[in-house]
Amino acid sequence: MVTIFYIAPNWESIHMDCVVKRVQSEFLAAMAMSTIKAINRAGTEAFGYADRPSSWKAYVRRLVRMVRSLATLLDHLYERRRSRLALLEMTDEQLKDIGISRCDAHREGLKAFWD
Repeated sequence: MVTIFYIAPNWESIHMDCVVKRVQSEFLAAMAMSTIKAINRAGTEAFGYADRPSSWKAYVRRLVRMVRSLATLLDHLYERRRSRLALLEMTDEQLKDIGISRCDAHREGLKAFWD
């Protein structure tokens, strides 16, 4: 008499519940990947990168736009700091003309430029 043992791999099972769980997990994984791809696609379309060519000129244009926006931001912060320092230099009569007390001007003048 000959006895043959067959050891089945995990994915090959007699029990149907294992097969159902495997199919469900594969389906959920596929759904998750399609959702992630849809989110990435929507994100690139929202920022206008969907149809742009990935060329050197496009890269330079984005870099120039980023540098310009950074320069604009720094200019705005510098102007805010200058106006706050000007408040500190004003006399009491000038502060009274614009309706600010010395205490308010001092508090505003000592704030950091990013506040």
